[in-house]
Amino acid sequence: MKQSDITKIRRSMEKKLDAKRYEHTLGVAYTAAALAMRYGQDMNSALVAGLLHDCAKCMTNEKRLSICAKHNIAVTKAEEQNPFLLHAKVGSFLAMKKYGVTDKDVINAILNHTTGRPGMSLLEKIIWIADYIEPGRRQAPNLEKIRKLAFVDLDQALLTALEDTLQYLNRCKMEIDSMTQKTYDFYKNGGQE
Repeated sequence: MKQSDITKIRRSMEKKLDAKRYEHTLGVAYTAAALAMRYGQDMNSALVAGLLHDCAKCMTNEKRLSICAKHNIAVTKAEEQNPFLLHAKVGSFLAMKKYGVTDKDVINAILNHTTGRPGMSLLEKIIWIADYIEPGRRQAPNLEKIRKLAFVDLDQALLTALEDTLQYLNRCKMEIDSMTQKTYDFYKNGGQE
């Protein structure tokens, strides 16, 4: 995408998202761009994915469910009970249909930014990590360690952040998406199924 397209997306996000979510979005986009520079990934792709990763986050649950029903987007039982979980699926759909994103890697980075998936591309890892370490984040355990590690060993940063996420969800007795567990297991086993 051209710089003018990225500017349009940024302006649209400023209007669509609440102030706190917009600040987070900018943090993710700029962190993703920095990681892209570090690891030789296309910077514009990282910016676009970062700007759009939460584009469906401020929608109502009803709106997310309605978009899924209207466009035949599969909804799991867990997502039906907790429609806020659909923001990644709906966001990847909006990236294509509303914002004209055609790059499958960018779409997958948006789609998988919450749970991850086994065998993620470099861009998917960058967006997942950028979402975790952006400057506005304050509460994740080992955050400073993971921030430093992200610029040294992206896979190790990903594994550490996934482990911390699973421990947090277990401690808080929150439901764990099976894909998050599968992603952790995949990277814990050195990228083997």
